Amino acid sequence: MKTFDIEPVSTELREQIQQKIDNKTKPVGALGRLEEIALQIGMIQNTLEPQLHHPTIAVFAGDHGIAAEGVVNPYPQEVTSQMVYNFLDGGAAINILGKQHGIDIRIIDAGVNYNFEDHPRLINGKIVRGTKNYRFEPAMSRNECDQAIKKGTEIVRDIQQDGCNIIGFGEMGIGNTSSASLITSALTGIPIDECTGSGTGLDEDGLDRKKAVLSGVMRKYQSISDPFQVLTTFGGFEIAMICGGILQAAELDMVILIDGFIVTAALLAAYKLNPLVLDYCLSAHVSGEKAHSHLLSFLGLNPILDLGMRLGEGSGAAVAFPIVQSAINFLNQMASFESAGVSQKKDKTAISG
Repeated sequence: MKTFDIEPVSTELREQIQQKIDNKTKPVGALGRLEEIALQIGMIQNTLEPQLHHPTIAVFAGDHGIAAEGVVNPYPQEVTSQMVYNFLDGGAAINILGKQHGIDIRIIDAGVNYNFEDHPRLINGKIVRGTKNYRFEPAMSRNECDQAIKKGTEIVRDIQQDGCNIIGFGEMGIGNTSSASLITSALTGIPIDECTGSGTGLDEDGLDRKKAVLSGVMRKYQSISDPFQVLTTFGGFEIAMICGGILQAAELDMVILIDGFIVTAALLAAYKLNPLVLDYCLSAHVSGEKAHSHLLSFLGLNPILDLGMRLGEGSGAAVAFPIVQSAINFLNQMASFESAGVSQKKDKTAISG
């Protein structure tokens, strides 16, 4: 499997960036999370004047063998390919949000069970037409998983070479919340029942069936703990590509916006492969999907937003991006006490008598 040369985020300028933040015309800490975001991005870019260039969200689509049975998903598998066409036509939520916030949207066929004709806005990253059914055999071979990770790195390198230094990840794949649940449980030890939610809208009986199926899958593969093997056994091609893309983005010192539950599960696998990746990541939001908050706590990530969203597609990353922009803008454009001629808070320790 490909290895990644990820450097720890530089702390060389940490004190100077923090001093710059504290010296803005406001009480210390008054901009809350914006100050934390500005500090993190300043350290990622190792500069007192960080910049965000050509924001991009890469949406990876893939199909899952288990979805053909309909036991864990209320929507049929063909919705994946239909939604890819919706992305290409500009009609999906991510298209609208991306247009609103000036974000470039890239659509990748990571392994949809459908043969698309060539399209100028579709990146063909297909390994095969969907994974196998992990109820009976691993979702993909080791070679297929390795190919998916490498393809994710290639796509992110191309995006970075186009001038992008902040990237978000999104996904589409009927049945992929089940895959994310299995990955989460296998790599965190959180019981599978606690990692299983309603996905795209299962009712109570459907959720019970989903839990029963996934519990059986976990028993079948209970000895698996290696992150690459976990991806191979449970992953979708879109999840494996996102995992590789996240690792590559960190290697390239990019700011990484992590979307919802499925993308965070891909981050979990990336973290298990190289823990330094977390320093480059911002969690965009906490999803309404049951396990996401548990997973964020495990990774020590504090989400920017909590809007009850659970759509995927990178929609949470798109909505969070202008907040990240605000953090950079205040750092670079807001007056300091000195430049504005505003008196700072008195230092009581300097007052005597």
